[in-house]
Amino acid sequence: MVRILFIGDIMGKPGRRAVRELLPTLRMEYGLDFIIANVENSAGGAGLTQKIYKELDSYGIDAMTGGNHIWDKREIFKHIDEFRKLVRPINYPKGVPGSGYRIFISDNGVRLAVINAMGRIFMQCLENPFRVLDETIKKLDTKLIIVDFHAEATSEKQAMGYFLDGRVSAVLGTHTHVQTADERILENGTAYITDVGMTGGLNGVIGVKKNIMIDRFTKGIADRMEPSKSGIALQGVFIEIDDSTGKAIEIKRITEQLKT
Repeated sequence: MVRILFIGDIMGKPGRRAVRELLPTLRMEYGLDFIIANVENSAGGAGLTQKIYKELDSYGIDAMTGGNHIWDKREIFKHIDEFRKLVRPINYPKGVPGSGYRIFISDNGVRLAVINAMGRIFMQCLENPFRVLDETIKKLDTKLIIVDFHAEATSEKQAMGYFLDGRVSAVLGTHTHVQTADERILENGTAYITDVGMTGGLNGVIGVKKNIMIDRFTKGIADRMEPSKSGIALQGVFIEIDDSTGKAIEIKRITEQLKT
């Protein structure tokens, strides 16, 4: 068995604090073998830097995924190929730096793949994620495969879950920062949730200070997307997988609040 924690989009410094303070307890409570986190918003709410990559690495995160904001800090183009734990969306065109999937070894010695893909509805028009994932999965030599599907539309996420059911261990939705209540194991053994949520200040609007977002909607003012520091929590999912079959046994939503 492999026991995995997937941490929802880490939103700026408050999100990093939540990981630093809450992850050790979660690791012990769930007996975790492998930890994955979406990090595309970890640097001030948009992007990733070398310094923050190293910080998150020091907290014991085993694999990191991205999304459309992974490029927001320009230094990423210089360093992304050095970040051996990071996967960015696989359906960017050929020639884009970084890797769309990587193979890892869990703490209990199990080989697993982590893939990141991005949806196209209300997003950038990248290569078809269904086709790209189909082709990629056929080439992998491991049964245990975790897919972070970074997408806006619930319909596209649900369709991807059914499309990959039985061929991957989990399809986990990210990007919208609002945790959904539809976690389940699909008919053929794939763990699924439309959105795992976010890690940061929940008393904001998708992790941003609420007054900034209210001004955007009421006044058309596009101020800096400053992360909320109120109601800090870690959200994500715990998954247990049978490493002999790659099938999911359990998926559980997690929302762990900081005490202060």
